[in-house]
Amino acid sequence: MMKFITDLRLLLLGGWIGAAVFFIGVAQIAFAVLPQREFAGAIVGRSLAVLNFSGLAVAFLVFLLSLIKEPGKGRIFLWIDRTLALVVAAACAAGQFVIGFMISSLRGEMAGRPIDDFAPDDPLRIRFNELHEYSVWILGIAILSALIGFFIISANRQAVTNNSNLSEV
Repeated sequence: MMKFITDLRLLLLGGWIGAAVFFIGVAQIAFAVLPQREFAGAIVGRSLAVLNFSGLAVAFLVFLLSLIKEPGKGRIFLWIDRTLALVVAAACAAGQFVIGFMISSLRGEMAGRPIDDFAPDDPLRIRFNELHEYSVWILGIAILSALIGFFIISANRQAVTNNSNLSEV
C-alpha cells in the first residue's frame, strides 16, 4: 500500500512537472507563430490558469498523501517533502489569484488596447512587464519545488526498497 501511495505521489508530481514544461513550450510557440501577440497572450493566460489550478490540486493531494506515514522515512525528509508541496501550492495560488488578478486589473486599465500599442516607457507597459516577470519567477519556483520534491520522494522510495530487499536476504 505504501509503495502505491509513493508511486501515486511521484506520478502526480511528475505529471504536473511535465505539464509545466509543456506549457513553457506552448507559450514560446504561440508567440512565435500566431499573427497577433494578443491571441498568443490569451492562449497562454488561459493555459496558465489551468496549470495553476492543477498545481494547487496536485500539491494538495501530494501533501494529503504525505500524511500517511511511510516506513523508513526520516522526519526531516517528510517535513521537507510537505513543505515543498506547500510551496508549490502557494506559488500556484499567488500566480493565479494575486499576479493573475493584478494583470487582469491592469488589462482593464489598458481599455482593451493591445500591449504592443503602449510605448516601452509607458507606466502601464512597464507594470505589465514587471507582473509578467513575477509570473515567470513564481512559476519557476513552483516547478523547482515540485522537482526537488519529486527527487526527495523518489530517493526515499529507493532507500526503502533497498532496505526491504536487504532484510529479505
